[in-house]
Amino acid sequence: MTDKPIVAIVGRPNVGKSTFVNRLLGARHSIVDDQAGVTRDRIYFDVEWMDKEFTVIDTGGIIPGDEDEIMLNIFTQAKVACEEADKIIFLVDGREGLNPIDYDIANVLRKSGKEIFLAVNKLDDPDKFINATEFYSLAVGEPFPISALHGSGGVGDLLDAVTKDFGYIEEEEKSESIRIAIVGKPNVGKSSIVNALLNKERVIVSNISGTTRDAIDSKVKYEGEEFILVDTAGIRKKSKVDWGIEKFAVDRSIRAIRNCDVAILVVDATEGITDQDKKIAGTIIDSGKAIILAINKWDLIEDKKSNTINKFESEIEKEMPFLSYAPKVFISAKTKQRLVNLYKLSKEVYSEASKRITTSLLNRVVLDAVSMNPPASIRGKRLKLFYTTQVRTNPPTFVLFINNEDFLKDNYVKYLENKLREAFGFKGTPMRISAKEKGEKK
Repeated sequence: MTDKPIVAIVGRPNVGKSTFVNRLLGARHSIVDDQAGVTRDRIYFDVEWMDKEFTVIDTGGIIPGDEDEIMLNIFTQAKVACEEADKIIFLVDGREGLNPIDYDIANVLRKSGKEIFLAVNKLDDPDKFINATEFYSLAVGEPFPISALHGSGGVGDLLDAVTKDFGYIEEEEKSESIRIAIVGKPNVGKSSIVNALLNKERVIVSNISGTTRDAIDSKVKYEGEEFILVDTAGIRKKSKVDWGIEKFAVDRSIRAIRNCDVAILVVDATEGITDQDKKIAGTIIDSGKAIILAINKWDLIEDKKSNTINKFESEIEKEMPFLSYAPKVFISAKTKQRLVNLYKLSKEVYSEASKRITTSLLNRVVLDAVSMNPPASIRGKRLKLFYTTQVRTNPPTFVLFINNEDFLKDNYVKYLENKLREAFGFKGTPMRISAKEKGEKK
């Protein structure tokens, strides 16, 4: 399949880039807020317009020459996006009018040598389209008056012009990719892990906690297998999350967990297991996702002995016994120690989560488990298990048909889960076991 053309959306902060992307997608994917510089990283989306497909890069607002660390990073990201893009949509604010920064950005864009389309945003009233003419002075082409918020103006004309030489992509069977969400508290090294796995700076890395605000997708191939890496915002305790931008970002991270195939929970080796790590793990399990525990910053553990990993694993077992089935890997994003193991483990746990057991084999294992350890009687009556079936995968979900649901206790369900894991593995994936009453046949 031919690679989709790439279109970068650039402009200074708060001119409506993310709103424009949301208009293209028909959904609120990018975080939109009145605060300047909300989008810090470059975010990739696939868009379809008039049976033509292309990839849009939503960039952070750029201010050339700003010495602030984050703004410098945003400017760098925007420049990289322009290098990757086939075409550029330069967004300006028609309501506010020309800004000196627009001239600086226009100068940078002209040097890129890419075809530039000037979109004058926030012109909701056709009577104000005349305001777009002042932007001719930027010398980057004819201005298109648009309203990203309402979809009015020349949005269609703009997209027609941008896509005029894009080919129609033939429909073909979609290749299966394993979607991996990199999740954890702020500042545990999630973006550094993604960058190291991609071997390029794709997301902004900074010591400032909470640098990543959007969930950012990156496609990568490893040993012939395609993966989608999703870098997410750090998930803090609810009591510490500010309303507004950060809340949107945390919501996006939780949604990324729900939409992934495998969640890699990143833990800071220098801090050990915290209550917030446990809560995030609980969210992953509740979402039914395969999970890998990645203990990052292992290079900072100075007193390494032959049993250091064993001691840390014992701490994990003590603090998070509910994750005994999850593989643990001790990594360093900085030195890339054991990083490639994440690809291999992700493939493995996704395969385990997708595993389906035949009904005959499943019943043989469950009935053997019941025979070895019959459930305790309750008021002189005992649980009877007629048969078991697997009703779905991701996560593996089983239904027990029994005589009375009141007789099935949590500890016995856990016992049966352990027996199923002993027999079939299910490494790295949670399980669901429920029960249905079934009348006895005489």
